[in-house]
Amino acid sequence: MNKLSLFTAALFLTTLAFAEPTKVRLWPEGAPGAKGDTDKDQPFINVWPAAKDKANGAAFVVCPGGGYGGLAADHEGVQVAKWFNGIGVSAFVLHYRLGSAGYHFPTQLIDVQRAIRHVRSNAKQYGIDPNRIGIIGFSAGGHLTSMAATMFDEKPAGATNDAVDQVSARPDVAAPTYPVISMIEDFGHKGSRKNLLGPNDSDELAKHVSTETRVTANTPPTFIFQTDEDTVVPAENAVAFYLACRKNKVPAELHIYRPGPHGVGLFLGDPVLGTWSGHLRDWLRNQGFLKPAKRTAIDGKVTVNGKPVSWGSVIFTPEDPSAPVACARVMGGKFKLDDKTGPVLGKVKLTVSYSAADVPGLETADGTVTTKEQKPGAGDWSLEVGENAKNLELQVSR
Repeated sequence: MNKLSLFTAALFLTTLAFAEPTKVRLWPEGAPGAKGDTDKDQPFINVWPAAKDKANGAAFVVCPGGGYGGLAADHEGVQVAKWFNGIGVSAFVLHYRLGSAGYHFPTQLIDVQRAIRHVRSNAKQYGIDPNRIGIIGFSAGGHLTSMAATMFDEKPAGATNDAVDQVSARPDVAAPTYPVISMIEDFGHKGSRKNLLGPNDSDELAKHVSTETRVTANTPPTFIFQTDEDTVVPAENAVAFYLACRKNKVPAELHIYRPGPHGVGLFLGDPVLGTWSGHLRDWLRNQGFLKPAKRTAIDGKVTVNGKPVSWGSVIFTPEDPSAPVACARVMGGKFKLDDKTGPVLGKVKLTVSYSAADVPGLETADGTVTTKEQKPGAGDWSLEVGENAKNLELQVSR
């Protein structure tokens, strides 16, 4: 084991013991191009490991925003790390170098690539899966996230080439949040461009780091949150990146909320905006990121009182709260899912919903009925799902 690995292993044990974040410099012997030895010159991560009883092996690198001139390290760093810990994900808050300290592109790309590589190369010591490392960033940190997701194969001038640098810098999922994306369009954030590019600013370089132009089929699955009222970094940035993902057939999900200024973070106290992190959690779960699980194709029929359900759904919920949930649409009594969208193998609970019109005389507030019981009083309706579950018959009685 090399000196770096021994250091990391010891650090990991200390972090677990005290359940507090620990600072780890990405280059213990000094970062490339550093102008000094202070924290503003030596990029580092604060390590927030998930508790042993919750840890699911997934990890996220977190990039706070601040226009490449500062770092909103609390509500876009610490709070986000603690939220990830709450769903069993270890978090690594990145303190990257800033334009305000005299560091300009490609320094920030070098730092974020190194952070992902550090986490991946030390996955065993951190107790995580090297194939489940995501990245999330806010505002300018969202731009850094989008560079990590689209420029992971780029080898910036001045980067190191040690053992850590030999592992992949590609994140497995990405979540640019109210992100700066374009450096060339009118809706771009001029302050971020100025701080990122500095005295080397040119239209050619600005286009190079406009990540809506850098998306390819190899860009990882992407989740985006944005608000419509954001006037600092307008929604056109998020939309441009989403459309680039669609064009390149990258799995992507975009949530644009009407209310909310720029820089809200998780905003868990808000009954509307505070729901976006729940969408992120569900998206990660159903991507198989929180819990990899084998899924299977399934098809069948649903009847209520012996007659085919006109329309509705069947939800397959596994016992493990991190494993993917499957939902099949029922039309004319029939449903079908393939092996990418079907339920996980093993025991699942079933929830069937159907139109109240399928039961004469039955009235409900929203016109639908949802039940977890095959018959009234029968208890939970569960099913052991095997490979290629065919011709499943679900008979609901009212």
